[in-house]
Amino acid sequence: MLAHTQEPALDGVRTYEAPIRTAVIGFGSSGRYFHAPFLEASPHFSLDMVVTADPERQQAARESYPRATIWNTVDELFASAGLVDLVVIGSPPDTHVPLARRALHHGLALVVDKPFCVEASQGAELVDEAVKLGVPLTVFQNRRWDADFLTLRSLVDSGALGQVRRFESRFEWWKPEEPKAWKRESSPSQGGGMLYDIGTHLIDQAIQLFGPIQHAHGELEARRSSGTDDDSFVSLLHESGVRSHLWMNSLAVQAGPRFHVLGSESGYTKWGRDGQEAALKGGAKPSDPGYGAEPPTAWGVVGMDGALEPVPAERGQYDTFYALLAEALLQGGPLPVDARDSVDVIRIIQQLYRDHGVAG
Repeated sequence: MLAHTQEPALDGVRTYEAPIRTAVIGFGSSGRYFHAPFLEASPHFSLDMVVTADPERQQAARESYPRATIWNTVDELFASAGLVDLVVIGSPPDTHVPLARRALHHGLALVVDKPFCVEASQGAELVDEAVKLGVPLTVFQNRRWDADFLTLRSLVDSGALGQVRRFESRFEWWKPEEPKAWKRESSPSQGGGMLYDIGTHLIDQAIQLFGPIQHAHGELEARRSSGTDDDSFVSLLHESGVRSHLWMNSLAVQAGPRFHVLGSESGYTKWGRDGQEAALKGGAKPSDPGYGAEPPTAWGVVGMDGALEPVPAERGQYDTFYALLAEALLQGGPLPVDARDSVDVIRIIQQLYRDHGVAG
Protein backbone atom coordinates (compact mmCIF):
# COMPACT_ATOMS: atom_id res chain seq x y z
CA MET A 1 0.00 0.00 0.00
CA LEU A 2 1.09 3.54 -0.68
CA ALA A 3 2.09 5.28 2.52
CA HIS A 4 1.18 8.89 1.95
CA THR A 5 -0.53 11.17 4.41
CA GLN A 6 -3.20 13.80 4.07
CA GLU A 7 -3.04 17.27 5.52
CA PRO A 8 -6.13 19.16 6.67
CA ALA A 9 -6.91 22.27 4.65
CA LEU A 10 -7.11 25.63 6.40
CA ASP A 11 -10.89 25.36 6.62
CA GLY A 12 -10.64 21.96 8.28
CA VAL A 13 -11.64 20.02 5.18
CA ARG A 14 -9.32 17.17 4.34
CA THR A 15 -7.18 17.46 1.21
CA TYR A 16 -6.20 14.56 -1.07
CA GLU A 17 -3.38 13.61 -3.38
CA ALA A 18 -3.17 11.01 -6.14
CA PRO A 19 -3.44 8.14 -6.11
CA ILE A 20 -6.51 8.26 -3.86
CA ARG A 21 -6.23 5.12 -1.75
CA THR A 22 -9.53 3.28 -1.90
CA ALA A 23 -11.32 0.46 -0.09
CA VAL A 24 -14.33 -1.32 -1.59
CA ILE A 25 -16.85 -2.93 0.76
CA GLY A 26 -18.58 -5.81 -0.99
CA PHE A 27 -17.38 -7.74 -4.03
CA GLY A 28 -20.65 -8.90 -5.57
CA SER A 29 -21.90 -7.35 -8.79
CA SER A 30 -21.48 -3.83 -7.45
CA GLY A 31 -17.92 -3.95 -6.20
CA ARG A 32 -16.65 -6.43 -8.77
CA TYR A 33 -18.09 -4.92 -11.95
CA PHE A 34 -19.19 -1.34 -11.29
CA HIS A 35 -16.45 -0.02 -9.00
CA ALA A 36 -13.21 -1.99 -8.94
CA PRO A 37 -12.57 -1.89 -12.74
CA PHE A 38 -12.96 1.88 -12.86
CA LEU A 39 -10.74 2.45 -9.83
CA GLU A 40 -8.10 0.20 -11.39
CA ALA A 41 -8.33 1.97 -14.76
CA SER A 42 -7.93 5.49 -13.35
CA PRO A 43 -4.46 6.92 -12.62
CA HIS A 44 -6.07 9.00 -9.87
CA PHE A 45 -7.08 6.03 -7.70
CA SER A 46 -5.52 2.89 -6.26
CA LEU A 47 -7.55 -0.09 -5.11
CA ASP A 48 -5.93 -0.92 -1.78
CA MET A 49 -8.55 -2.90 0.15
CA VAL A 50 -11.54 -5.12 -0.56
CA VAL A 51 -13.91 -6.36 2.14
CA THR A 52 -15.82 -9.59 1.53
CA ALA A 53 -16.42 -12.65 3.70
CA ASP A 54 -17.26 -14.89 0.75
CA PRO A 55 -14.30 -17.22 -0.03
CA GLU A 56 -15.01 -17.36 -3.77
CA ARG A 57 -15.24 -13.58 -4.00
CA GLN A 58 -12.07 -13.22 -1.95
CA GLN A 59 -10.26 -15.44 -4.44
CA ALA A 60 -11.66 -13.49 -7.38
CA ALA A 61 -10.51 -10.23 -5.78
CA ARG A 62 -7.00 -11.60 -5.14
CA GLU A 63 -6.68 -12.79 -8.72
CA SER A 64 -7.91 -9.53 -10.23
CA TYR A 65 -6.22 -7.13 -7.79
CA PRO A 66 -3.17 -8.85 -6.28
CA ARG A 67 -1.89 -5.62 -4.68
CA ALA A 68 -5.07 -5.12 -2.65
CA THR A 69 -5.47 -6.36 0.91
CA ILE A 70 -8.54 -8.57 1.30
CA TRP A 71 -10.41 -8.26 4.61
CA ASN A 72 -13.12 -10.53 6.00
CA THR A 73 -14.85 -7.81 7.99
CA VAL A 74 -15.41 -4.08 7.99
CA ASP A 75 -13.90 -3.97 11.48
CA GLU A 76 -10.55 -4.94 9.94
CA LEU A 77 -10.93 -2.20 7.36
CA PHE A 78 -11.77 0.52 9.88
CA ALA A 79 -8.90 -0.62 12.10
CA SER A 80 -6.67 0.26 9.11
CA ALA A 81 -8.57 3.42 8.17
CA GLY A 82 -5.42 5.52 8.24
CA LEU A 83 -4.18 3.67 5.16
CA VAL A 84 -7.05 4.70 2.89
CA ASP A 85 -8.71 7.92 1.79
CA LEU A 86 -11.95 6.74 0.19
CA VAL A 87 -14.47 4.01 0.95
CA VAL A 88 -16.89 2.65 -1.65
CA ILE A 89 -19.91 0.94 -0.07
CA GLY A 90 -21.39 -1.76 -2.30
CA SER A 91 -23.00 -3.95 0.37
CA PRO A 92 -26.78 -4.62 0.80
CA PRO A 93 -28.94 -1.49 1.19
CA ASP A 94 -29.75 -1.72 4.90
CA THR A 95 -26.01 -1.62 5.72
CA HIS A 96 -25.34 1.61 3.82
CA VAL A 97 -26.16 4.16 6.51
CA PRO A 98 -24.38 2.48 9.45
CA LEU A 99 -21.28 1.77 7.35
CA ALA A 100 -21.26 5.29 5.93
CA ARG A 101 -21.53 6.78 9.41
CA ARG A 102 -18.52 4.75 10.57
CA ALA A 103 -16.52 5.86 7.55
CA LEU A 104 -17.46 9.51 8.10
CA HIS A 105 -16.19 9.43 11.67
CA HIS A 106 -12.89 8.07 10.40
CA GLY A 107 -12.70 11.06 8.03
CA LEU A 108 -12.96 8.89 4.92
CA ALA A 109 -14.49 10.19 1.69
CA LEU A 110 -17.47 8.13 0.63
CA VAL A 111 -19.15 6.65 -2.42
CA VAL A 112 -22.40 4.90 -1.47
CA ASP A 113 -24.10 2.62 -3.95
CA LYS A 114 -27.79 3.00 -4.72
CA PRO A 115 -30.13 2.94 -2.95
CA PHE A 116 -28.31 5.53 -0.87
CA CYS A 117 -30.43 4.74 2.18
CA VAL A 118 -33.67 2.99 3.13
CA GLU A 119 -35.17 5.90 5.06
CA ALA A 120 -34.92 9.40 3.61
CA SER A 121 -34.62 10.95 7.08
CA GLN A 122 -31.50 8.87 7.80
CA GLY A 123 -30.01 9.82 4.45
CA ALA A 124 -30.63 13.52 5.11
CA GLU A 125 -28.98 13.22 8.53
CA LEU A 126 -26.00 11.51 6.91
CA VAL A 127 -25.60 14.32 4.38
CA ASP A 128 -25.76 16.94 7.14
CA GLU A 129 -23.20 14.98 9.14
CA ALA A 130 -20.84 14.80 6.18
CA VAL A 131 -21.11 18.55 5.64
CA LYS A 132 -20.48 19.21 9.33
CA LEU A 133 -17.42 16.97 9.33
CA GLY A 134 -16.13 18.32 6.01
CA VAL A 135 -16.08 14.82 4.45
CA PRO A 136 -17.01 14.35 0.77
CA LEU A 137 -20.05 12.08 0.28
CA THR A 138 -21.56 11.08 -3.05
CA VAL A 139 -23.89 8.38 -4.41
CA PHE A 140 -23.23 6.04 -7.34
CA GLN A 141 -26.17 6.93 -9.60
CA ASN A 142 -24.24 5.48 -12.53
CA ARG A 143 -27.26 5.32 -14.86
CA ARG A 144 -26.83 9.06 -15.41
CA TRP A 145 -23.99 7.96 -17.71
CA ASP A 146 -25.85 5.31 -19.73
CA ALA A 147 -25.38 5.82 -23.46
CA ASP A 148 -29.11 6.03 -24.13
CA PHE A 149 -29.75 8.46 -21.27
CA LEU A 150 -26.92 10.75 -22.41
CA THR A 151 -28.32 10.64 -25.94
CA LEU A 152 -31.84 11.46 -24.75
CA ARG A 153 -30.59 14.26 -22.51
CA SER A 154 -28.81 15.82 -25.48
CA LEU A 155 -32.02 15.68 -27.53
CA VAL A 156 -34.07 17.23 -24.72
CA ASP A 157 -31.53 19.97 -24.00
CA SER A 158 -31.21 20.89 -27.67
CA GLY A 159 -34.98 21.21 -28.12
CA ALA A 160 -34.99 18.59 -30.88
CA LEU A 161 -38.20 17.05 -29.53
CA GLY A 162 -40.00 20.34 -28.93
CA GLN A 163 -41.82 20.50 -25.61
CA VAL A 164 -41.68 17.04 -24.05
CA ARG A 165 -45.10 15.94 -22.86
CA ARG A 166 -44.66 12.28 -21.93
CA PHE A 167 -41.61 10.28 -20.90
CA GLU A 168 -41.75 6.49 -20.75
CA SER A 169 -38.85 4.53 -19.26
CA ARG A 170 -38.56 0.78 -18.73
CA PHE A 171 -36.26 -1.75 -17.12
CA GLU A 172 -37.83 -5.12 -17.88
CA TRP A 173 -36.45 -8.63 -18.12
CA TRP A 174 -37.37 -12.27 -17.56
CA LYS A 175 -35.95 -13.63 -14.31
CA PRO A 176 -38.48 -16.04 -12.74
CA GLU A 177 -36.07 -16.84 -9.90
CA GLU A 178 -33.95 -14.24 -8.11
CA PRO A 179 -30.45 -15.75 -7.72
CA LYS A 180 -29.22 -13.29 -5.10
CA ALA A 181 -30.22 -14.41 -1.61
CA TRP A 182 -30.34 -10.93 -0.06
CA LYS A 183 -32.68 -9.72 -2.82
CA ARG A 184 -34.95 -12.75 -2.35
CA GLU A 185 -35.13 -12.28 1.39
CA SER A 186 -35.11 -8.49 1.85
CA SER A 187 -38.34 -6.60 2.46
CA PRO A 188 -38.81 -2.93 1.47
CA SER A 189 -37.99 -1.99 5.08
CA GLN A 190 -34.52 -3.44 4.34
CA GLY A 191 -34.20 -1.86 0.90
CA GLY A 192 -35.62 -4.83 -1.00
CA GLY A 193 -38.00 -4.67 -3.94
CA MET A 194 -37.92 -3.22 -7.44
CA LEU A 195 -38.48 0.37 -6.34
CA TYR A 196 -35.35 0.41 -4.19
CA ASP A 197 -33.42 -1.55 -6.82
CA ILE A 198 -34.27 -0.18 -10.27
CA GLY A 199 -36.64 2.58 -9.17
CA THR A 200 -33.74 4.54 -7.69
CA HIS A 201 -32.29 4.79 -11.20
CA LEU A 202 -35.44 5.46 -13.19
CA ILE A 203 -36.84 8.08 -10.81
CA ASP A 204 -33.44 9.78 -10.63
CA GLN A 205 -33.19 9.89 -14.43
CA ALA A 206 -36.69 11.34 -14.75
CA ILE A 207 -35.92 14.10 -12.25
CA GLN A 208 -32.60 14.87 -13.93
CA LEU A 209 -34.41 15.33 -17.24
CA PHE A 210 -37.60 17.10 -16.22
CA GLY A 211 -37.19 18.46 -12.70
CA PRO A 212 -38.93 18.10 -9.32
CA ILE A 213 -42.01 15.97 -8.72
CA GLN A 214 -45.41 17.46 -7.94
CA HIS A 215 -47.29 14.16 -7.59
CA ALA A 216 -46.35 10.46 -7.58
CA HIS A 217 -48.54 7.38 -7.99
CA GLY A 218 -47.50 3.74 -8.02
CA GLU A 219 -48.88 0.30 -8.80
CA LEU A 220 -46.80 -2.34 -7.03
CA GLU A 221 -47.21 -6.06 -7.56
CA ALA A 222 -45.46 -8.97 -5.82
CA ARG A 223 -45.72 -11.94 -8.17
CA ARG A 224 -43.00 -14.19 -6.75
CA SER A 225 -43.05 -15.91 -3.39
CA SER A 226 -40.66 -13.39 -1.79
CA GLY A 227 -43.52 -10.94 -1.25
CA THR A 228 -41.55 -7.88 -2.41
CA ASP A 229 -42.59 -5.89 -5.46
CA ASP A 230 -41.14 -7.34 -8.64
CA ASP A 231 -43.57 -5.81 -11.15
CA SER A 232 -43.96 -2.08 -10.52
CA PHE A 233 -45.26 0.98 -12.33
CA VAL A 234 -44.77 4.59 -11.27
CA SER A 235 -46.42 7.71 -12.66
CA LEU A 236 -44.75 11.04 -11.89
CA LEU A 237 -46.13 14.50 -12.63
CA HIS A 238 -43.25 16.96 -12.76
CA GLU A 239 -43.64 20.59 -11.78
CA SER A 240 -42.61 21.34 -15.38
CA GLY A 241 -45.80 19.64 -16.58
CA VAL A 242 -44.08 16.58 -18.05
CA ARG A 243 -45.62 13.22 -17.17
CA SER A 244 -43.18 10.33 -16.58
CA HIS A 245 -44.29 6.70 -16.72
CA LEU A 246 -41.77 4.23 -15.32
CA TRP A 247 -41.94 0.42 -15.48
CA MET A 248 -39.77 -2.04 -13.51
CA ASN A 249 -40.48 -5.71 -14.11
CA SER A 250 -38.30 -8.77 -13.56
CA LEU A 251 -41.00 -11.11 -14.90
CA ALA A 252 -41.56 -9.61 -18.33
CA VAL A 253 -41.69 -12.30 -21.03
CA GLN A 254 -41.47 -9.46 -23.56
CA ALA A 255 -39.71 -6.18 -22.83
CA GLY A 256 -41.04 -2.83 -23.98
CA PRO A 257 -38.87 -0.01 -25.32
CA ARG A 258 -36.22 1.30 -22.96
CA PHE A 259 -37.30 4.87 -23.74
CA HIS A 260 -40.36 6.22 -25.53
CA VAL A 261 -40.51 10.02 -25.41
CA LEU A 262 -43.20 12.16 -27.01
CA GLY A 263 -42.73 15.86 -27.63
CA SER A 264 -44.67 18.57 -29.40
CA GLU A 265 -42.50 18.29 -32.52
CA SER A 266 -40.84 14.89 -32.45
CA GLY A 267 -40.36 11.71 -30.47
CA TYR A 268 -37.54 9.37 -29.49
CA THR A 269 -37.76 5.61 -29.08
CA LYS A 270 -34.95 3.32 -27.97
CA TRP A 271 -35.01 -0.45 -27.53
CA GLY A 272 -32.57 -2.45 -25.43
CA ARG A 273 -30.57 -1.46 -22.35
CA ASP A 274 -27.22 0.27 -22.18
CA GLY A 275 -24.47 -2.25 -22.90
CA GLN A 276 -21.91 -1.30 -20.25
CA GLU A 277 -23.13 -3.69 -17.55
CA ALA A 278 -23.15 -6.69 -19.89
CA ALA A 279 -19.74 -5.76 -21.26
CA LEU A 280 -18.19 -5.44 -17.79
CA LYS A 281 -19.66 -8.76 -16.66
CA GLY A 282 -18.32 -10.29 -19.87
CA GLY A 283 -14.78 -9.24 -18.99
CA ALA A 284 -14.48 -5.87 -20.75
CA LYS A 285 -12.39 -3.15 -19.15
CA PRO A 286 -13.06 0.60 -19.15
CA SER A 287 -9.69 1.09 -20.87
CA ASP A 288 -10.65 -1.14 -23.83
CA PRO A 289 -10.95 0.64 -27.19
CA GLY A 290 -14.58 1.30 -27.92
CA TYR A 291 -15.73 0.81 -24.34
CA GLY A 292 -19.26 2.22 -23.94
CA ALA A 293 -19.82 2.66 -27.69
CA GLU A 294 -23.15 1.35 -29.00
CA PRO A 295 -23.35 -0.21 -32.47
CA PRO A 296 -25.69 1.44 -35.00
CA THR A 297 -28.05 -1.52 -34.67
CA ALA A 298 -28.73 -0.43 -31.06
CA TRP A 299 -29.37 3.25 -31.78
CA GLY A 300 -32.73 4.81 -31.07
CA VAL A 301 -34.82 6.68 -33.63
CA VAL A 302 -36.12 10.24 -33.64
CA GLY A 303 -38.91 11.87 -35.65
CA MET A 304 -42.55 11.17 -36.48
CA ASP A 305 -44.10 7.97 -37.78
CA GLY A 306 -43.20 7.67 -41.43
CA ALA A 307 -40.14 9.89 -41.02
CA LEU A 308 -37.90 8.24 -38.43
CA GLU A 309 -34.15 8.67 -38.40
CA PRO A 310 -31.55 6.81 -36.32
CA VAL A 311 -29.77 8.89 -33.68
CA PRO A 312 -26.05 8.13 -33.13
CA ALA A 313 -25.68 7.15 -29.49
CA GLU A 314 -23.45 9.00 -27.08
CA ARG A 315 -20.70 6.86 -25.57
CA GLY A 316 -21.67 5.18 -22.31
CA GLN A 317 -19.50 6.78 -19.64
CA TYR A 318 -19.54 5.13 -16.22
CA ASP A 319 -15.88 6.12 -16.07
CA THR A 320 -16.98 9.76 -15.97
CA PHE A 321 -18.29 9.25 -12.44
CA TYR A 322 -14.82 8.47 -11.13
CA ALA A 323 -13.20 11.15 -13.31
CA LEU A 324 -15.50 13.73 -11.71
CA LEU A 325 -14.89 12.28 -8.25
CA ALA A 326 -11.13 12.57 -8.73
CA GLU A 327 -11.56 16.18 -9.83
CA ALA A 328 -13.68 16.88 -6.76
CA LEU A 329 -11.21 15.34 -4.31
CA LEU A 330 -8.00 16.58 -5.90
CA GLN A 331 -9.05 19.98 -7.24
CA GLY A 332 -12.15 20.92 -5.25
CA GLY A 333 -14.65 20.48 -8.09
CA PRO A 334 -18.28 19.47 -7.52
CA LEU A 335 -19.03 15.88 -6.57
CA PRO A 336 -20.43 13.76 -9.43
CA VAL A 337 -23.79 13.27 -7.67
CA ASP A 338 -25.31 15.46 -4.97
CA ALA A 339 -26.41 13.02 -2.26
CA ARG A 340 -29.44 15.22 -1.59
CA ASP A 341 -30.77 14.21 -5.02
CA SER A 342 -30.69 10.58 -3.90
CA VAL A 343 -32.47 11.46 -0.64
CA ASP A 344 -35.26 13.04 -2.69
CA VAL A 345 -35.62 9.82 -4.70
CA ILE A 346 -35.84 7.72 -1.54
CA ARG A 347 -38.49 10.09 -0.15
CA ILE A 348 -40.65 9.41 -3.24
CA ILE A 349 -40.10 5.65 -2.97
CA GLN A 350 -41.11 5.64 0.69
CA GLN A 351 -44.27 7.55 -0.15
CA LEU A 352 -45.18 5.01 -2.87
CA TYR A 353 -44.74 2.12 -0.44
CA ARG A 354 -46.77 3.89 2.25
CA ASP A 355 -49.57 4.46 -0.26
CA HIS A 356 -49.71 0.67 -0.63
CA GLY A 357 -49.60 0.01 3.10
CA VAL A 358 -46.02 -1.24 2.95
CA ALA A 359 -43.31 -0.04 5.33
CA GLY A 360 -40.51 1.36 3.23
